[in-house]
Amino acid sequence: MYSRLFGTLLMVLVIALHGHVLAADEAPEIEIGYHALKPSIVSNLTGGPRYIRCDVQLMTEYASELPKIELHEPALRHTILMLIAGQDGNQLKSREGKESFRQAALDAVQKQLKALTGKTLVADLYFTNYYVK
Repeated sequence: MYSRLFGTLLMVLVIALHGHVLAADEAPEIEIGYHALKPSIVSNLTGGPRYIRCDVQLMTEYASELPKIELHEPALRHTILMLIAGQDGNQLKSREGKESFRQAALDAVQKQLKALTGKTLVADLYFTNYYVK
C-alpha cells in the first residue's frame, strides 16, 4: 500500500516539475520543416567546368527550430561557399561527386550549427537545382 502511494506521489511530483512525462520509449514528436537558402549559391570552380549554381534546401525534424536556422543562414551559406572553393568541377558533374559534395555540405552545415547553437538542427540537405558548367 505504501509503495503504491509513494509511486503515485512521485509521479505527481515529476509531472508538476516537468509538465509532461515521456515514457522511456517515447521520443520528442518529429515535425519536418524545410528552409531554402536564397538566393541560389553560385561559385567558381577549379579544373574543368568553371562554375556551379545550386539551390539548397535544409531539412529539420523540428520545425520549431526553423527560426534558428534562418538566423544563421549567412554563416551556413559561407560554409557551403568555402566548401565549394576546394572542389574540382569535373568531380561535381558526376552523380557520385554530386552525392559526395551533398554529404560534405551536410556535415559542414551541421558542424557550423553545432558551434553556433549547440545543436546540429539540420537532419538533411537537398539540392533542388544543380548546375555545373
